[in-house]
Amino acid sequence: MLLINCPFCGAREEHEFHYGGQAHITRPADPEQVDDKAWADYLYYRKNTLGLQAERWQHSFGCGQWFNALRCSQTHQFKAVYKMGDDAPEGLQ
Repeated sequence: MLLINCPFCGAREEHEFHYGGQAHITRPADPEQVDDKAWADYLYYRKNTLGLQAERWQHSFGCGQWFNALRCSQTHQFKAVYKMGDDAPEGLQ
């Protein structure tokens, strides 16, 4: 059983959480001025690296809060969790 450490509730079993995709995706400031390629890049294209990546997670069967996590996609080990809006921990980005 994989345990995920919710920054609001503490460690809980993985079935309580929902994966939300890559973290730190910034919406274009003026969407009407963005060309189709840039808009498609924002909407559909994500990094899919083998190794450490920043992801969004929701504690859907707990507090309901969204948070960011740094997780190794090869081992599934969570290296850090942090609240939305916070920067990734130093040295783990």
